[in-house]
Amino acid sequence: MAEPLIFCENLIKIYQIGDLEVLALQGLEFSVNTGEMVGIVGVSGSGKTTLLNVLGGLVRPSAGQVIINGHHLLKLSDHALNRYRRTEVGFVWQQGARNLIPYLSALENVQFPMTLGGTFGREARERAKSLLEMVGLAERMDHYLQALSGGEQQRVAIAVALANNPSLLLADEPTGELDSVTAQTIYDALRELNRQLGLTILIVSHDPQLARQVDRVVAIRDGKTATETVRAQQKTGAENDDSEVEQFEELTMLDSAGRLQLPKSYREALHIGDRVQMELRDDGVVIRPVRREQRGTEETAVSPPASPSTKNETQSPRRPWLRWWRR
Repeated sequence: MAEPLIFCENLIKIYQIGDLEVLALQGLEFSVNTGEMVGIVGVSGSGKTTLLNVLGGLVRPSAGQVIINGHHLLKLSDHALNRYRRTEVGFVWQQGARNLIPYLSALENVQFPMTLGGTFGREARERAKSLLEMVGLAERMDHYLQALSGGEQQRVAIAVALANNPSLLLADEPTGELDSVTAQTIYDALRELNRQLGLTILIVSHDPQLARQVDRVVAIRDGKTATETVRAQQKTGAENDDSEVEQFEELTMLDSAGRLQLPKSYREALHIGDRVQMELRDDGVVIRPVRREQRGTEETAVSPPASPSTKNETQSPRRPWLRWWRR
């Protein structure tokens, strides 16, 4: 079996903000195969953008393993990390103009990073034309930014990101400032590049329709991978009907030690504290909240001994520590 293009194991990233340490990634585990198109979602502060920055070589991880196309990012020197960013990764940001130079045409914008990378003349021009054709801008390559719509600018930005033939494209909210129709043209362009070039693409997005655009969606919660939503085509089941419908299935992800995250909403709904019951069955594993009578046994075990002067008071159900355990 081929090695994944992206492999993260026990990935940790700590930011130092003044005297405060912020744990952005908490032992995250994640892998992506070559040629996959994967979405990453999560609430603000979950760690998804930090993950993208680590994979892009923009920030160094604090601990763990992160290997991309054979590059161990934690072990790279500063010089090697700069080279990795230039040759292995393409970036697309929410603001398309962030990748672009306003006084250059679309074609010149795509040629510019090639020039910096040592490719000049006809070779650079032909590759730039080819990339702009792939993103549907064959008729607009000589236009300047002010003559291009927001969606067209974003497609130029995608072509710029691919100028030096990276193995990985990272897109941070690439449709965040676009309407739904224009956003679909961006997804279509990315999918076409994925098919034609075998390009591996990661998209961070809040778009609720992201699952329909990618191969799978990974949700990050509290700095760890939590769930994965996969898409499959299934027959409708109707007689003499060969049509297919999309089916989505959300799976809970386990780390290499077999740990999983129980969502806060589940824990609150079932009144789960820091312990659960697990039962192995032939068809799977059942997780149940601890029964009240078991919690009562636990209360007795951890209750402080009563002193003679407070014996009657300790036996009263009004004691604060008893009320806490009986919630």
